[in-house]
Amino acid sequence: MTTETAILAGGCFWCTEAVFDDVIGVAAVESGYIGGHVDSPSYKAVCDGTTGHAEAVKIDFDPAVISYADLLDIFFHTHDPTQLNRQGNDVGTQYRSAIFPQSDAQEAEARAAIERAAAENSAPVVTTIEHADTWWTAEDYHQEYFERVGNANPYCMAVVAPKLRKFRKSYAERLKR
Repeated sequence: MTTETAILAGGCFWCTEAVFDDVIGVAAVESGYIGGHVDSPSYKAVCDGTTGHAEAVKIDFDPAVISYADLLDIFFHTHDPTQLNRQGNDVGTQYRSAIFPQSDAQEAEARAAIERAAAENSAPVVTTIEHADTWWTAEDYHQEYFERVGNANPYCMAVVAPKLRKFRKSYAERLKR
């Protein structure tokens, strides 16, 4: 299997990771930080909004099974790309909607996906396309967070679980389980 990588920021990485973990053709999803100006950022520093990083996910996928364009469409349907520097109650640039293309081809696909999302939303899409600089893997306890903690965490019960239910209902044909 040949894999490619997609890096996407759509608010809290616990939500985004939980969505893409379920997608057929996705080999791995890792939570982390990108787009900032501090080396080896910590979760606390990123949450404080002082590093410039976005909470993001790095997705390794098989393009023979799912295209980058399809991943982007799922991304746009599972967060609100019209909210600037926030997703729901999570506020700050660390929760921005951003795409970090790994190639010129991915950048072109990202631009096309933003146009598709703009056509589907009444408010302007504020998702940015940013240079894919250094990726920093989040602390171990963030990896597979929803899978491990799930409904034991009130935030997950209120935010992640409903988002995941909506995604699974809308994309049943794309689910691994």
